[in-house]
Amino acid sequence: MQDKPIIESPLDIDFYKLSMGQMIHHRHPKVPVTLGFINRTSSVRLADTVSIGRLREELEHCRTLRFSPQELHYIMGTYEYEQPMFKLDYINFLKGLTLPEFNLAVEDGQFKLSFSGNWAEVTYWETLALSIVNELYYRALMKEYSKFECKLVEAEGLIRLGRKIRELRKHPDITFTDFGTRRRFGREWQDHVVEIMKEECPAQFKGTSNTFLAQKYGLVPTGTNAHELPMVYSGIYFEEDTVKNPTYSQRQVLMDWEKEYGLGLSIFLPDTFGSDWFFLLAVTPKQFRNWKGSRQDSGVPLEYAEKRIQEYQDAGIDPKEKLIVFADGLRVETMKEISEKLHGRIRYTFGWGTDLTNDVGFKPLSIVVKAIEAAGHPVAKLSDNIAKATGPKEAVERMKRLVGYTNTFAEACKS
Repeated sequence: MQDKPIIESPLDIDFYKLSMGQMIHHRHPKVPVTLGFINRTSSVRLADTVSIGRLREELEHCRTLRFSPQELHYIMGTYEYEQPMFKLDYINFLKGLTLPEFNLAVEDGQFKLSFSGNWAEVTYWETLALSIVNELYYRALMKEYSKFECKLVEAEGLIRLGRKIRELRKHPDITFTDFGTRRRFGREWQDHVVEIMKEECPAQFKGTSNTFLAQKYGLVPTGTNAHELPMVYSGIYFEEDTVKNPTYSQRQVLMDWEKEYGLGLSIFLPDTFGSDWFFLLAVTPKQFRNWKGSRQDSGVPLEYAEKRIQEYQDAGIDPKEKLIVFADGLRVETMKEISEKLHGRIRYTFGWGTDLTNDVGFKPLSIVVKAIEAAGHPVAKLSDNIAKATGPKEAVERMKRLVGYTNTFAEACKS
């Protein structure tokens, strides 16, 4: 394990990087974008534990990787979302993809890591970088352990996973997908967890966001888009948001997404600049009626659900026809509570991340890679939990003014 590169295939990414990637390739490939790494667990001085030389080596290795013909064939054959998703021009783009260079330094015990380049190329760094940093951190911790102690860590992880499986079997209404690539304990551990879940919870386990593992185990590759999309669009349409209408960029995201994929991937991600603002002003009545549902990624899950149910009812839409994907720091107990309160009222499922793929006894990190600049403008994300806001201060304050952000809910970022 220790001698292998952490990333051995460019397919070892979350599926949403590909679905977003094609839309970026078709519409805004040359927009200059910078992504920045953020350690939200600031009490952990990552650079004191992880060797900067080893991190640089792993990142450089990623730049040498290329999609194999078999992997490209798999991507092009994806049709789980009501239509073949990927076009030949995009497959040819992936065939020649080389990741842009990165900038890496250390400041006060933390890594200053950023990625700049054309959006169509730089976007793929996100989940790769997170997987690398996370695994290097836990490898460094495990390096102090004896061979026997390492086996105990795995045993502890299996015991915890077993408890979750037994509890989930008592609640067959709970369905879930592996969303744990970005903050996994390690590549091999995520692989092991996915294989176990496929065997032990076949009716409840609906797939994985990890494209490589979806191919390996014949699972549905799951994902739509991430906050990066509305954040970068707010940079591209900076002037339009400022002068014309603060919803301009966000409406453009929705229109472009529907043009790219129809209704097959029509799941709103509303919390980039506040979910209440998004549903009140950015979404058209037609979109609200036609799109399949939304993803809840910050704030209070049941409060979010109650608001959406009421909005559907007020619009004359049966909530039972719509879906909420809950994906914010989930635990089995959280999923049980949500399921008990919402069963029979609206459709729901869960994107289960860190607690699924990184629960072996160590405290998990909360790390992200977010857009910090696009088209020459600083960009931000506000979230329904202001503690999760990211971006340069001036960009955060600008977006608060534009959308009239008054949310005061703040909760320590969940892993």
